[in-house]
Amino acid sequence: MKIKGIITIARPQFLILSIILGFLGTAIAWYEHQEYGGPFHLGYAFLATFGLMVAHMSVNTFNDYFDSRSTLDTKTERTPFSGGSGAIQSGLLTEKQALWIGIATLVVIIPIGVFFVLVSGWLLLPLLAIAVLCIIIYTPFILKMGYPEWSAGLGLGVLPVLGAYFIQTGTYSISALLASIPSGILVHNLLLLNEFPDTEHDVNVKRRTLPIFVGKKRAAIFYSVLNIIVYLWIIGTVIHGDMPAFALLGLLTFFLAFKAIDGSFKYNDKSKLISAMANNVTVVLITQLLIGAGFIVAGILK
Repeated sequence: MKIKGIITIARPQFLILSIILGFLGTAIAWYEHQEYGGPFHLGYAFLATFGLMVAHMSVNTFNDYFDSRSTLDTKTERTPFSGGSGAIQSGLLTEKQALWIGIATLVVIIPIGVFFVLVSGWLLLPLLAIAVLCIIIYTPFILKMGYPEWSAGLGLGVLPVLGAYFIQTGTYSISALLASIPSGILVHNLLLLNEFPDTEHDVNVKRRTLPIFVGKKRAAIFYSVLNIIVYLWIIGTVIHGDMPAFALLGLLTFFLAFKAIDGSFKYNDKSKLISAMANNVTVVLITQLLIGAGFIVAGILK
């Protein structure tokens, strides 16, 4: 097993998302800590974010393993955002090694989860159980359901933000849930647009992603509507008082989102689609980062 293979299959450039999700959930909790008091543990934040990264690595590894077993990754044309890591196809890892890495990373997050259940409360357990279930069954089952994108939005969007918030507060709140919704939509859309280049090969291995299920044009419309909802949601929650006014910093990515929307309808032009995918990744990461920064600034100014 080569170190380069482990790094490649982990796709560290994608793990930035986990860091930002951990930051956002922690930022919401810290903002409320500034307002209402109570304990705040920076060490918990780092440990939770590490756990998120390992869980994300597990998802990536299992995805590569199952896609190699189905021979999908030997047929798809890899892009910087889709088509797998190529670690198995290039000989850096065997399928068996990839499977063991997936299992090992899954095992690593179990004691972290147990620790936080013990120190923060048992109500974290259902959230962790759903997250682990999504990791295990995502590629072999959920991707064949006709609308698998919800799983990414939930498991790599809403739940990580709520989890990072819960470990600091020991509870859930409506405001934290509302603040996590943009993350769910953005990560949903991250997966959705990245599926466009692979539809022709995905259908041959019985995957039923949204671009396959409803067609690329309708999927692009759905993607566009959800993108717009993100920005309306930010405005609405600020007006309603569920997020601080500085969360409006998230609106700064709207121009890039518009470019991604425009490119999503040009799915037959590879270069324009890849450009749209790049813009989409930037929107997903920076929008959440700016919302989290908005909570931090608002907390500082209290």
